Amino acid sequence: MADTIAIIGAGLIGRAWAIAFGRGGCNVRLFDPVEGVAVGAIELIRETVTEMSGHGLLNGQSPAVITARLSATASIADAVSGVVHVQENSPERPDVKTALFRELDKLVPASAVIASSTSAILPSVFTAHISTRDRCLVAHPLNPPHLIPAVEVVPAPWTSPETVARTRDLMRSIGQTPIIMKREIEGFLMNRLQGAILEECFRLVASGLVDPEDCDIGLRDGLALRWSFMGPFETSDLNAPGGIADYARRYEPGFAKQFESQKSRVAWSGEVLDKIQDYRRARVPLDAIADRQIWRDKRLMALAAHKKKAAAEIGE
Repeated sequence: MADTIAIIGAGLIGRAWAIAFGRGGCNVRLFDPVEGVAVGAIELIRETVTEMSGHGLLNGQSPAVITARLSATASIADAVSGVVHVQENSPERPDVKTALFRELDKLVPASAVIASSTSAILPSVFTAHISTRDRCLVAHPLNPPHLIPAVEVVPAPWTSPETVARTRDLMRSIGQTPIIMKREIEGFLMNRLQGAILEECFRLVASGLVDPEDCDIGLRDGLALRWSFMGPFETSDLNAPGGIADYARRYEPGFAKQFESQKSRVAWSGEVLDKIQDYRRARVPLDAIADRQIWRDKRLMALAAHKKKAAAEIGE
């Protein structure tokens, strides 16, 4: 019998999670506190999976099969009845998540995991007073999770190893790629990596060394081409004849020297922000951002299809 998953909050992230779980063979119940949102989410999902089908991203299933696994519920209690996993997607506010997790703790079956999609709030902040807090954690995806498989599994200090293992196994079973954090830390893993890059880009632009476009080119047409199919350690391992140890011997002195100029922060405001803002608005006006997000997702679909094909033909 297929697992049943509850999606609490049927906005952008909730819809994407519903696709990921539905494509993975789970039955999915969606709840949103705003009337009509959960029902509307299923219609939006229908459009998305139809387009995904054209890229071969539904694991050989039809859009109708995926959407048949989805249902909208009128209450949280209906959504979580008998589920094995709850994926919470409420606003990024500690008070909202604390109140919601207290409510979920009373309603969710004792055997179910309660996971938050939060990208920035430590799980200990909103689960400290939960009576069964050992089954609570963060399962944070990159946006959108139905096209980007990585998901951070972040335990609070009291999260049980079994809860982490069950979440890891569930994510793998639906085609996601879990990152298992040993303990919680600000930014988790992905935002710490992303933040390090953004910090350096702001610093370079503020120093007058490059224009904002050059930073985008450096990632988009440079590093990201390799990083789209291998990580920084494998990249380094392949960039020296003797592997990663050889790379470290050759290049650590240079990186250590440049690190001295990376120790001071540049505020993300004022003149440097104005310059970056002007650069972005010249390319995409504010009223066109929604259209550009659709463009982004179409490009991600094409990239996901390419990676799937390349993995089959060339190997992982």
